[in-house]
Amino acid sequence: MLPRYDFHVHSLFSDGELIPAEIAQRSGVLGYKALAITDHVDNSNLEWILSHLVGACAELNREVDVELIPGVEVTHVPPKMIPRIIARARALGAKVVVVHGETLMEPVAEGTNRAAVEGGADILAHPGLIDLEVAELAKEKGIHLELTSRGGHSITNGHVARVAIEVGAQLLVNSDAHGPGDLISQERALEVALGAGLSPQNSKTVTAVNPKRLLRVL
Repeated sequence: MLPRYDFHVHSLFSDGELIPAEIAQRSGVLGYKALAITDHVDNSNLEWILSHLVGACAELNREVDVELIPGVEVTHVPPKMIPRIIARARALGAKVVVVHGETLMEPVAEGTNRAAVEGGADILAHPGLIDLEVAELAKEKGIHLELTSRGGHSITNGHVARVAIEVGAQLLVNSDAHGPGDLISQERALEVALGAGLSPQNSKTVTAVNPKRLLRVL
C-alpha cells in the first residue's frame, strides 16, 4: 500500500463526522502516514478548536502510527481579517493553516485567495478560478495550491492545475474529508491529479514528493 499524506481533514470539532481517534484509525487502514485535522474557524471558535485539537493530536501521536497534525481552515472570513487570524492560529499551536479559497460552490468573498497568500497560509484550498498573479505570489511565498477530491469543489481542479504548472506553484492533493467515506487512498489521489490534467510524473510529485517536503518544514 502506497503511503498517503493529507493536509485538509475535518473532525466533529467543526462540521466533520469523526472524533480525532477515529480519524487516526480509519486513515491508518488506508495507508496514511500523516494527516492534518483542519477544522473550520473564524475568531469566534479559533481558540476553542485549537485548545482541544493540539492536545488530542499530541496524545494520539504517542499511540498511533499516523502522524496527526493540528491545524485550522480559516473559512468565510472577510479578507482583511485573514492575515491576523493566520498569525493568531499559529500562536495558538496550529501547525498547518489552510484558507478556504474562492470555490465556485460557495459565496466566498472576492479577494480571499490573495489575502490567504499574502497572509502566509500554508495551503490555499480549492481556490476556484485563481488568477496567474495570485498563483505567482503563492509560488514566491512557498504556499501550496490544492487539488481536491471533494465533490463540487473539484470542478475547477483542471484550471488550478494549469495555472500552477504555468507559474511553477506547488500543488497538493487533499481530500477535504468530512466523513469516513471521504478519506482517499494514495492510488485515488493519483487519479485526482491525473484527472486534473497533470502528467503521470507530475502526479507522482504532487501526491508523494510535495507532501513530504511540506511535512519537513511544519
